[in-house]
Amino acid sequence: MKYALRIGTLISVFFIFTAVSVSAQLNQSKPQILEDIGVDEKLGDTIPLDLKFANAEGDSVRLGDLFIDGKPVLLNPLYYDCPTLCSLVLDAVYKVVEQLVWSPGEDYTIISFSIDPEEGPELAAQNKRSYLESLDRPKADEGWHFLTGNEQEIEALTESIGFRYKYDERTGEYVHLASIMMLSPEGKITRYLYGATFRELDLRNALFEAADGKIGSALDQVILYCFTYDPSSQSYVPVAMNIMKLGGLATVIILGIFLGIFWRRERQSSQS
Repeated sequence: MKYALRIGTLISVFFIFTAVSVSAQLNQSKPQILEDIGVDEKLGDTIPLDLKFANAEGDSVRLGDLFIDGKPVLLNPLYYDCPTLCSLVLDAVYKVVEQLVWSPGEDYTIISFSIDPEEGPELAAQNKRSYLESLDRPKADEGWHFLTGNEQEIEALTESIGFRYKYDERTGEYVHLASIMMLSPEGKITRYLYGATFRELDLRNALFEAADGKIGSALDQVILYCFTYDPSSQSYVPVAMNIMKLGGLATVIILGIFLGIFWRRERQSSQS
């Protein structure tokens, strides 16, 4: 009886561990749809500026015509009926724009475009009103564009930025990665930022980088000189060498001012 009980226990333990192992293996494998989404960074590539989309007013606009006056561009792929992720990313963009000293329409441009060809200008207009009415930036209406487009144009733009997404028939939603892109005034991809929140410093550095340093004040240029993009943390981090250089320069300037004052007093005292 004891022998049979031991055999039964061993068999039970075997099946328990087998079930746990199988479960672990199943949990480790991604659903197929997740294999098809992501971002293939195409830094240095230029997006097709001849693509045409509809703006929130329903007018056809050429993408390149939104790149004006040498301003860098923040590109924000989304779809307006997204119940979670897109709203979080759009909210995050809005919040960091509020924190940023620079303003859309004056210093840079934002282009939010839908990846869903079924969405039209009405939805774009609703989102534009929702976000811009509460944004206290005078020229935001001219500098933050909410676009929709047909399937061919959308695919051409998303492919050019390496933005891979998939329509999930089961849920009726688009599955994609939370990300935004920075473009130079010529449409060249300069930086990708990821996540549902963005640091003001990261966005400021990315825009500064996209503009090739031609944005902001002299003080901004000095401050941003001290940071560089770290791919492992996907954020901008201090550069010790640049900080030391600036510290050394500041020391030389202060020392020069001090010596100048000292020599001037010495000269005045010798003359008297």
